[in-house]
Amino acid sequence: MTNPTVTGRTTIMSLFLLFLLAIFGTAPAASAAENETIQAVHFSSAELVRGVPPGWVLDRKAGTVNLRLEKAGEDFIVHLVSDRKSSFGIKRELHVDLREYPFLNWRWKAVRLPRGGDVRKATTDDQAVQLYVAFTSTGFPAVLNTPTIGYVWDNEAPRGWTGRSDQIGGGKLRYVVLRNKADSVGEWYAESRNIQEDFRKLFRDLKGFDAVTYGIQLHINSQYTKSGAEGCIGDVYFSRHDTRGMTASAPFPVLR
Repeated sequence: MTNPTVTGRTTIMSLFLLFLLAIFGTAPAASAAENETIQAVHFSSAELVRGVPPGWVLDRKAGTVNLRLEKAGEDFIVHLVSDRKSSFGIKRELHVDLREYPFLNWRWKAVRLPRGGDVRKATTDDQAVQLYVAFTSTGFPAVLNTPTIGYVWDNEAPRGWTGRSDQIGGGKLRYVVLRNKADSVGEWYAESRNIQEDFRKLFRDLKGFDAVTYGIQLHINSQYTKSGAEGCIGDVYFSRHDTRGMTASAPFPVLR
């Protein structure tokens, strides 16, 4: 004879176990989805603290700082304006292992290009929008030994150009020109780069170096051409996969 008390307890326990499985059985999938990306630049409001977004540090090289956060779609973006003497940006520390998150994704817009800007020459090295990713220092002093990739929207340099910085002390800074004057000013562009591959090709001299990021910076300058520039950038994140299929698989030119 079946004990109704035992049967009731069994039914309750079975339902409880099914409830637990329903919750915890799907948790790993949700967690994995959440870990598909790492936000690098994301602002939820236009708030500035002492002139910069919370959690960021101002990096002023020269001239007047003109920076604000503006609503663009569902997010806020950084709007940078430089005059004929300006060079500034914002930066923050960020550690990302590119073996896990090899893709860098963002959107940007050039509003006004510096007249005659050309990243290939130190005397004209001005751009309306610049995105820099710095990596772990390889020696002392860190300022001269920090591998850095700069993705820039140039004026005169051809799209696809890559090279070392011509600035004094810029030996560990390598540029990638993604946009130039041939692209539409005032129009948003979405980018996706396999930054792990970019790092390997740009820094062939660093053998056995694990590409772990140290920080990220958004910058603008026009002090060399003395002309002024304006640009916007936002929604920057690292991802495990190529989420936009824009430039990540494009052939990469030989470093010059």
